[in-house]
Amino acid sequence: MFEATKVGRTVSKQDFKEQQEELRTQLLAVQRDLRVSNIPVIVLVSGVEAAGKGEVVNRLNEWLDTRGVQNFAFWDESDEERERPRYWRFWRSMPARGEISILFGGWYQTPIEHRFKDACSEAELDGELNRIVDFERMLTQDGALIVKFWFHMSESDQKSRLKELSRDDKSRWKMVPDKSKFSEHYAAFEQVAERVILHTDRGTSPWYLVEAGDRRYRDLTVGKTLLHAIRSRIAETTPDEPNGTIPGPDLPESPTAQITLLDQLDLSLTLPRDDYKSRLKKLQTEINELAWSAYNQKRSTVLVFEGMDAGGKGGAIRRITSAVDARLFRSIPVAAPTDEEKAHHYLWRFWRHLPRAGHITIYDRSWYGRVLVERVEGFAADAEWRRAYSEINRFEEQLVDSGVILVKFWIHISQEEQLKRFKDREDVPYKQYKITDEDWRNREKWPQYKEAVNEMVVRTSTKHAPWTLVEGNDKPYARVKVLRTICDSLNEALKNPPSPTAGYLPCGEKRPMGK
Repeated sequence: MFEATKVGRTVSKQDFKEQQEELRTQLLAVQRDLRVSNIPVIVLVSGVEAAGKGEVVNRLNEWLDTRGVQNFAFWDESDEERERPRYWRFWRSMPARGEISILFGGWYQTPIEHRFKDACSEAELDGELNRIVDFERMLTQDGALIVKFWFHMSESDQKSRLKELSRDDKSRWKMVPDKSKFSEHYAAFEQVAERVILHTDRGTSPWYLVEAGDRRYRDLTVGKTLLHAIRSRIAETTPDEPNGTIPGPDLPESPTAQITLLDQLDLSLTLPRDDYKSRLKKLQTEINELAWSAYNQKRSTVLVFEGMDAGGKGGAIRRITSAVDARLFRSIPVAAPTDEEKAHHYLWRFWRHLPRAGHITIYDRSWYGRVLVERVEGFAADAEWRRAYSEINRFEEQLVDSGVILVKFWIHISQEEQLKRFKDREDVPYKQYKITDEDWRNREKWPQYKEAVNEMVVRTSTKHAPWTLVEGNDKPYARVKVLRTICDSLNEALKNPPSPTAGYLPCGEKRPMGK
């Protein structure tokens, strides 16, 4: 497939000079249009050694307005990156809508290196490439434009270029740290590259193979290709999406046929006050000890709390935060997204708060807002919230595969109990801040929320990330169940730490989290 990158294309100095001025003008114009388009642009730059990837990116930064461009190189992982799921570092590099991120290698760099070094099998490589295809599809469905460049040249041209670069101590190639010796095994590297490109070359995120033997030809080709890609994407009304949506099952009208998982909860369960105090004290002592054990084992914990308004999420969270050493956790209250958060994929704001190894993040509401409030209130289109189930499942699978202990709670109460709590909040001065007009308005949509919750649990309660449904009418009972579940989950996870082969890393080089 690389034959077309070895035919000897060139551009003269005069032609380059003439075309460069026009191209630069057009790129700046399309970049201005991009700013108001709400389209994030991700440019992936990869290819054979000494192909001039750094030169190309510098040229793009010369032609474009750098106020709307960010560049990211993925060399050695930092301590922060090693202590989080692998894709955390890539989510941090995602551009806001209307801006451009240029990624050296990106999520392709490690799989290619691992396979080239024989650190994984072809089947393991294909598994990672499948994850990449899913990741890129998720980004493009959210409106992103992904432009992937692969720079290639013949083996003889590469040897000549390397010889030239080796004589220049100030060359960018010589200054790049930890260069892999891909050039010493040209044919083997080319074979790996072909497999990667063929597997991940999709219509919404295609690869562009660029002949890199002549610098002027290479740079103009990249600039013109990027210009055309951005123009074409801006001209589209929406990215490729299914024209229609498939509805859920159409159930019979009989009341017994409409029963949901929530209807099976016994909301009459209670816990006597004396038992509550003794159990609470014991569990709070245990959870603090387990939090320190998790810290020493470098195991991160993510706690997710969802529930009906006034369901008792805040009270349950306070029983955790009052027990665990404050240096070990962060509590993230999730409200309506900020302008910065709305400028990114909806999962971006949750990825950025993932804890370092050994720490705890508590989400008071979470990414499930996409399939709950955004679904019911119409803030997300049908296609957006329907595809969110699989996006969320893949997200949570990455967390668990990387060693995160993930525990999810839905705290449920009856409509009657909610009404009682709403009135109590209105009557008690220090609770009045908890009740808003929006809470009363949401209450009117109880059936729609109940249907959304049931589908959420059905579609996202998986082996690696099951839901714990909590009977919440009696607050003491609910709080004790939450704490007991967390302690049981931590105990189980810490007794069975990830083996040296566990962890979400592609193609063989795997490790427990924090190691």
